Amino acid sequence: MPISPKSKKYDQNIEAELDYAIAAKGNRIILKPSVPGGKSGKREGQFERRTVKIVNARPLIGTLSVDVEGFDLVRSVTKVSNFYDDMQISEIYDLECEKLVQQLTGCSRAVVFDHTKRCDDKTERERLMVREPVQGVHNDYTEVSAAQRVKDIMGVEANELLAHQFSIVNVWRSIKGAIETMPLAICDAQSVSTNDLIVAERRSKERTGFTFRLAFNALHKWFYFPKMRFEEVLMIKSYDTRDDGTARFTPHTAFVDPLTKKDSRPRQSIETRVFAFH
Repeated sequence: MPISPKSKKYDQNIEAELDYAIAAKGNRIILKPSVPGGKSGKREGQFERRTVKIVNARPLIGTLSVDVEGFDLVRSVTKVSNFYDDMQISEIYDLECEKLVQQLTGCSRAVVFDHTKRCDDKTERERLMVREPVQGVHNDYTEVSAAQRVKDIMGVEANELLAHQFSIVNVWRSIKGAIETMPLAICDAQSVSTNDLIVAERRSKERTGFTFRLAFNALHKWFYFPKMRFEEVLMIKSYDTRDDGTARFTPHTAFVDPLTKKDSRPRQSIETRVFAFH
């Protein structure tokens, strides 16, 4: 369902620091992600912080596309009453996300394969057993790791599915009120060169995979949606097999919004990764 873009209180564009990787020869990046319960992630490699302009994308609602800019904001009222109830996630939310991705992409089949819940408060992370927001410009998958996830998840169907077009969409939303801290900045996929993408090794307890980190480029165009509401969902294209000018990778990151008030409610969010098979 479309969202009205008209809102005077959301007219601010901002400047904020984002965490980039450095495109230096021999810069091997190794990431050890945070774990549920409050333990922070660790990393190796060379990084730098850059101040960039981040544009309020609310006036653009209705003109955006996951196939062009790589992201879109849609209205999606959920029937989930408690996002910390795994049964509600598997029995209700998975189906909602799959339906949403099918409507958005026109794919013949959508399959949820991953959920990550995050909180911007250490005490609450420990209590809820969730992870911290990621402050580092990244794209969730590379060509290699995207195909590998299909093999990991889809089993005997994988080879047939990989013979056709598929994409991965990240369905991102608040799970408690509006997003008041650590919003997401999303980079317009059209402004990203393949030369900006740096392969990073991601080592978790369960497996080792690969993501992209992003090197700074003054041509990057950054956007965000201030005060994302509970009924709003941010759709981010993480990967697409098509290499014809369609958005393939959409770097994004959590960031410290300079307009955040001291008494703001810490962000709680869920990101759901979905295969879109065509």
